[in-house]
Order: sequence, then structure tokens, then C-alpha cells
Amino acid sequence: MRDRQGHGVKLSAYDFGATTYFALQADQRVSYCLYVPQDYEEDGDKTYSLAVLMHGTGRTATAYRDGFADFADANDCILLAPLFPAGLIEKNDVSNYKRLAFHDMRFDLLLLAMVDEVAAKYRVRADRFLMFGFSGGGHFVHRFFYVHPERVLGVSIGAPGSVTLLNWDYDWWVGLRDFEARFGRPIDLAAMRRAAVQMVIGGDDTETWEIVTKPTDPGWMDGADLAGGNRQERLRSLRDSFERHGIAVRHDIVPGLGHEGTRAPMLEPVKAFFADTLAKRRAEAA
Repeated sequence: MRDRQGHGVKLSAYDFGATTYFALQADQRVSYCLYVPQDYEEDGDKTYSLAVLMHGTGRTATAYRDGFADFADANDCILLAPLFPAGLIEKNDVSNYKRLAFHDMRFDLLLLAMVDEVAAKYRVRADRFLMFGFSGGGHFVHRFFYVHPERVLGVSIGAPGSVTLLNWDYDWWVGLRDFEARFGRPIDLAAMRRAAVQMVIGGDDTETWEIVTKPTDPGWMDGADLAGGNRQERLRSLRDSFERHGIAVRHDIVPGLGHEGTRAPMLEPVKAFFADTLAKRRAEAA
């Protein structure tokens, strides 16, 4: 929703509030929408924080964007919600972005290109940003965190169906044995320890029909069941993996909710985590 009328010098009325989708200029196969706080002034001097909200398999990007609009207005934060469509390259594929690399596409780098595009348009602090992803988005954000920890101020990992552990006994995506060969850089544990980390899940999120794989399935690889049999077990395994390497984790379990990422009770602890993380950055800068 846009509360203002008329256009600015370089920004139009469509560049404020809940925006339309913009094709990424570096690769127009993907796009993003924004929420720009109502008090943003084109000729002002206030710098805003940035939060990336990564959709799940259902691609409900605007639902996450709209669900965090109150947080954005209250905390001087621009929201970036990517849209990585299903059916890119492979007609029936719905999981392309979850493990970062897919055919010729590197979805982590596409996200960074989106961040650069937003930073060129708005006064936004884009060197380190907040991230939240639920379900398929949870897949993406914790793996993005592995590759680009220096860009992450705080990451909230919501109920991923599969996880990549800090384990060097297995190849990607189960573990990290071939990580450097795949991504051209080693895991930077020191940078990961500098970021705030939350893991969040509904207390009743125990269904397994969507996430169980067998050795006969196309996506199976050695160690695919290493982290446990359901999302609760897998998130705990990820938490334990982080903590064994000195990465502090805030683990929130939302009572009475299943696998329901856009519900307000699921978003509230994430907003609280984001607010705490931004407050800590302000305090450190004072």
C-alpha cells in the first residue's frame, strides 16, 4: 500500500511502501519486491537497515514482505523479498534456489546483485543485513550464511526440510567436504560467530511426508538422513552443529503451530530477534 501521491526526482510513487516486483537487471529471470518505510524521504539523510525475506517453495514472497511491514516502519528497515520462480531451466522444478547452485544459476550471487541494486537506489546499509527464511527459505538462508557470512548481520533459519551440517565427512549438500571446491572459498567460522543466529520452528511441526527421502529417490545422497527424520530433529542437529563450532544460537519453538511460516505468531519471535540484533548494532556504534 502506498500512502503518498506523486513522484520524486529519481524515485516514483511505486518505489515507496509495498512495491511492485522489479526484474533483477543482472538476470531478468528473477525478480524482487520491497517494502520501503513510509517515512523514507528521497532527499533525506537517514540511512536504513536491510532485511532479506526468503520465500519457501510456495513462493509467497509478498506474504512475508507484508508480514514484516510493521517491523520495517518501527525499525527504519527496508525489506527485500526475492522471487526465484519455479520452472527455471527444468519445467517442473520447484527447488532450484535451495542449495544455491542450479545449472548456470548461483542464487546466492543473484541475491547479492539484488542487494547491490537496492543499495544503488536507496540510502540503505547493505554491507551486512538481516535474513529470514522459512521452509525452503530456511534451506537457502543457512546455506547462504555458509558462503557469505561476512554479509550477514543476523540470520533466522525457519524449519528447513533438510539441512547442511558443519560436517566435513560428507559432500555438499549433506556436509562441507567439497565446499571450497564448489564455492571457491573455505568456510569462515570466525565470520559466522560474529553474526547473530536464530532457529525457529512451530512446536507441532512434525509432518514428514514432504521431506523424507529414500535411497531410491533422485535427490538421495550418502548421509541424507544424517540430521534426523523430521524438521524438529533436523533443526536441533543444525543447532548442535553450530554450537559445537562456537556459534551461538537462539532457538525459538512456537507452541501450537505446525509448518506455518506466514502466520503472525511465527513471525513475532523473528521480529523480536531482528529488533534485538539491530539494537545491538546501534549500541556498539554509540
